[in-house]
Formats: sequence, C-alpha cells, structure tokens
Amino acid sequence: MMINAFAKQVGIGLIVGISLACQTVYADDGKLLATGAVTSIEGSGGGGIVPWATTASYAEEGEWGVTVNANFADVEDFQLGVQSLNFTYDNRVEVSFAQQRLGLNTIGGDLKQDIFGVKVRLAGDLVYGDMPQLSVGLQHKRNQTYGLPAAVGAQDDSGTDFYFSAAKAWLAGPLERTWVANYTLRATKANQLGLLGFGGDKNDSYDYVSEASLGMFVNRHWLVGVEYRQKPDNLSFAKEYDWRDVFVGWFPTKSVALVVAYVDLKSIAGLPDQTGAYASLQVSF
Repeated sequence: MMINAFAKQVGIGLIVGISLACQTVYADDGKLLATGAVTSIEGSGGGGIVPWATTASYAEEGEWGVTVNANFADVEDFQLGVQSLNFTYDNRVEVSFAQQRLGLNTIGGDLKQDIFGVKVRLAGDLVYGDMPQLSVGLQHKRNQTYGLPAAVGAQDDSGTDFYFSAAKAWLAGPLERTWVANYTLRATKANQLGLLGFGGDKNDSYDYVSEASLGMFVNRHWLVGVEYRQKPDNLSFAKEYDWRDVFVGWFPTKSVALVVAYVDLKSIAGLPDQTGAYASLQVSF
C-alpha cells in the first residue's frame, strides 16, 4: 500500500509541474527570442522533460549568464519542489545545480535528490549555418532519501547520466514558419529520474535512450510542439514507461516565457492512465 501511494504521488506530481524561474542574465540582445529555451525538470537548459543542446541563458560570446529557478508542483496529496541555479559562459559552457524534493503527503515524509549538471557546446549554432548545435553533458544525481528506492529494488543511491544533444532552428521552414528540433541520446541507470534510485533487480547496466523535441513558431512569440522521452526499465515490481507531451509556449519578451502542456506518462509503478497538465513560467531580468 505504501508503494502504491508513493507511485500515485510520483505519477501525478511529474505530470503537473508549475515552475517559476527568475533569471539574471549579463548579456546583450544578441540572441534571438526563445533561443535560450527554458529549464528542464532536471535543471539543465532545454524543454520541459528533455535537455537541449542550447545553453540556458541568452548570454553570447564572451558574456556570462546566471539563471536561478524555483519550481513547485502541488496535486492532491503530492508536492514536488525543485530549485536550480545555472551559470553559462560564452554560449559554450553551462553548469547547473538542482535540488528536487518530493513530498509524500499520504504516507508521510519525502524524497530528496541533488543534481549537478555540466553541458558543453562542441560545435555548430542553433540558428546560423548549416550545422546543428552539438553539445555533450552529464547530470550527476544523488538521492538523499534512499530507504524507499532500496525497498523496491534499486541498487544505488547515486548515478550519473551522460547525454549528447543536437538542436537546430529553421527560420523559413515548412508552412513558412520557424521550426526548432532537438535530439538527445542519454545513457542512464535512473529510475523515474533517480527519485526511485538507480539500477534495479531487473537491470543494473546503463541503458541508451532517445529523447526528442519538435516545435513550430506560429509567430515569433508563440511556439507549439511535442516532446518524447524514452525511459529505462530496471525494477521488476512495476514497468517504467516512456513519457510524451504536447506543449504551447508563449515568449512575449526575453524577460517572460510561459509554457503549458498536456503530458502522457502511461503507467507509473503499475498505476495506469497517468495523464495531466504541465505549466512553466519563466521570468528573466
């Protein structure tokens, strides 16, 4: 019963996320609107559930960017809080730190995880030239409350995800609209992002999973698109399913961005029909 209650909270909480991001960016207006993307649920710059090859801020060559993010989700008997800090330099390097707290209101207590991230742009540019922007990154995750993950079969309380991302924008794409696409290949052992530990009784080796985002700008301020994220399946007590969402983003200025989405996570810890809403509000100054 405790596991089922936890699973329900994880499923609902990761479906509905409301994030408030307050950014301080030391940069000029060189980057185009929305090319700084937003902040993913693991603290790295990108989409909602997928890290992108882009760096987190609007900082250009020779400039520094600092992004502070506060995230909160509150659904029924579940609360998820995430705070993260990003430093970017030269449109080349991104360093991030995130803290996740999953409150288990029904059974009491919570789960906590720290995530340390590094991303480096290798080559290319999101907008200019023919080559896509190419980046490599890692996310080192440390589960601070390992009792429940261990009880369901997790093998480790910490793990490191490695990923490669490629992103490209087309200013005059199909339908005479601007399009943006990102593909990420991730090596991971994480169960439900690491909130249920790393590795399991079923599999304790790295899995290579694909993640992708595709968006179309209706105009320069409105973006519609989809995301898809494959997941490893390490625990025998319940199958872990892939995630997907359909989103709408509004970028009125470089200071404000609002994203809402419909998310389908299939089944979480044996509980089916895990669908719902996601919202993200980002404020830059």
